[in-house]
Amino acid sequence: MGDKFPFLIVAIVAAYVIGSTPFGMIIGRIHGVDLRKKGSGNVGATNVARVIGRKWGMLCFLLDAIKGFLPVFFAGMYLKGDDAQKLSQFAQSIWLAVAFATIAGHVFSFWLKFHGGKGVATSLGALLGFYPYFTWAGIAALGIWIIVVLIWRYVSLGSVVSAAAFPILLLVVWFVMGWSIGQFWPMLVFSIVVSTLVIIRH
Repeated sequence: MGDKFPFLIVAIVAAYVIGSTPFGMIIGRIHGVDLRKKGSGNVGATNVARVIGRKWGMLCFLLDAIKGFLPVFFAGMYLKGDDAQKLSQFAQSIWLAVAFATIAGHVFSFWLKFHGGKGVATSLGALLGFYPYFTWAGIAALGIWIIVVLIWRYVSLGSVVSAAAFPILLLVVWFVMGWSIGQFWPMLVFSIVVSTLVIIRH
């Protein structure tokens, strides 16, 4: 696996740059608005919807999710083999580093002097890119988010609840799939770190 170190450096830098793309700010600028001075002052999809309109907020959410998904998905294509249960912990670590760089880019964008959004959409996209390890738990967490938002009408509440639920959902999925926590503990730790980051940002 030592031959993958050059890939690690390039992939992490590329993931951070992609993650740093501030789609919320771009959408705001198109409409002549600096989101940092409007609404909550956040550059994420929720504030885009609040200040500019729901359809633009949905577009921002989608774009932020895609920028989280793509680096992780393509890194996984390079790193994983045909047998999902035989992914080495070293390969997991590289893959997870790419995902973290993407999310960190969104939350601490160099374009915005290392400020950014709360990381919900980008984290969701990154988690869905870990097929099949995080995908089903990520979809379940998205379902929880939708239910909470529909019932209580608070996006932040849905984000916090779904983030807190994700590591638990992950363990349930792995148990059903018969996957060993000992084999995939780096991914479990990552899921907890990302969930905690999302909760702290809220």
